[in-house]
Amino acid sequence: MSNFIKIFKVLGDETRLRLVNLFLQADEGLCVCEIGDALELPQYQISRHLTILENAGMLQTTRIGTWIYHRIDWESSPFLSDLFKMLSKHIAEVFTEDTKKLKQRLALREEGKCVVGFIPKEELKQLIKNKKKGKL
Repeated sequence: MSNFIKIFKVLGDETRLRLVNLFLQADEGLCVCEIGDALELPQYQISRHLTILENAGMLQTTRIGTWIYHRIDWESSPFLSDLFKMLSKHIAEVFTEDTKKLKQRLALREEGKCVVGFIPKEELKQLIKNKKKGKL
């Protein structure tokens, strides 16, 4: 029973729900800089919440070169798998702007990998415009 309580306490925070939404919508590993740009939050805050999600058994991490990618751990437990399925159907409607920003940020990847790191908000907007125009 205490594991259920722990999971719901972890998900009782809006930032962590926003993070879970990004992972569910992306369905691929995300690096901290991509998450930070999508949520417009500083790296230290993202990292703190990722650690909480990871300690609760919700995330997997993979290192590829210098980048660490985080993703939902669908296999950690049947309960979490069912919970993630339910959330994926409903949570996207709540955080639509986050998902939009993440998709724009992921469009900057090269060969499926993050290559640009953290980007100031105005620079990010310009990079996205240039990418859409084919200037990158």
